[in-house]
Amino acid sequence: MSPVIPRFELSEEHSRTGAHILNMSGELHVSTAPHFAQRFSDVIYINKTAIVLDMTAVEFIDSTGLSVMLNALRVVTQIGGRLALVCTNPTVLRLFAITNLDNTFEIFDDRPKAIAYVLATDQPDPEGDPSPEAEARSEDEPRAPEKPSRGSA
Repeated sequence: MSPVIPRFELSEEHSRTGAHILNMSGELHVSTAPHFAQRFSDVIYINKTAIVLDMTAVEFIDSTGLSVMLNALRVVTQIGGRLALVCTNPTVLRLFAITNLDNTFEIFDDRPKAIAYVLATDQPDPEGDPSPEAEARSEDEPRAPEKPSRGSA
């Protein structure tokens, strides 16, 4: 009986907007995770910091795969980058939910949303002025009553 060879494929592409996309398919587990970890390291080495992992064709992830993904997120965050996942497989999404990693990773149901997330800067305006959208939201939101200052009667 010949051993079962797990199917795992990884390809790379660059979006026109500057995000680096890793397309994953198959199974990410103890025997395929080292390949993923090496390719991810290579991407970091060439100074890519806006990274999308397109996992729409991933069928299975084990604890080793999750560990490698967490390490990838840690590395990207340490260098000031962003990592987003694109995932629509209910089984894989359930794994993220039951491990509570859906609160750790930024997971999107389509690629454009993931790309927008990794390219967003979230940097405050140098003048400190909020955006018109933020001002409009803050005007519509109910405000808590102000607490009386100490010393007032």
